[in-house]
Amino acid sequence: MILWRVLPWDPAAPAGKPGHALWIPRKHQGSGRHDAPDRYGCLYLAELAVSAVAEMLAPFRGTGDLHPDLLVRSGRQLALAQLELADDAALIDLDEPAVLAKESLRPSVVATNHRSVTQAYAVAQFDRHPKAAGLRWWSTLEASWIHITLFDRAAAELRAHAVQTLSVADAAVTEAATHLGLA
Repeated sequence: MILWRVLPWDPAAPAGKPGHALWIPRKHQGSGRHDAPDRYGCLYLAELAVSAVAEMLAPFRGTGDLHPDLLVRSGRQLALAQLELADDAALIDLDEPAVLAKESLRPSVVATNHRSVTQAYAVAQFDRHPKAAGLRWWSTLEASWIHITLFDRAAAELRAHAVQTLSVADAAVTEAATHLGLA
């Protein structure tokens, strides 16, 4: 399965270190949707490149037009990494009504912006499904965009392919910016 990640990329970063496409920033986590750094680290990935880009641009909604500075974090240019997750990786599909019913979850709980709620159900799923690679869920920016929260226990099932620095002219960037009202 091909997945996408946007990150502040360092082309010289060795595997497992900051700036590498597969680096899991566990020590910097705690405020994200499914973060539980005392239990696990995670990567936030998307099934579509535009969705991964939109998540990184979303904090800038309402600030004006898209410009190159929005594609820099911590002094590094943002890049779009194409990753591949093993096809047999077990994902808990929170976009599937039968799974929500089985797990006693409501769509409003999955989609809320209250991190105490989303982090609690993520930890519960992590504990309840020890072989699960992660969670599959919909973006709160656009419900047809599907995201994967990959638990660090599944990192060995992930491979990095192409990594490309982003510019304001890239198709995924312009599409995301248009969706967010930045274009």
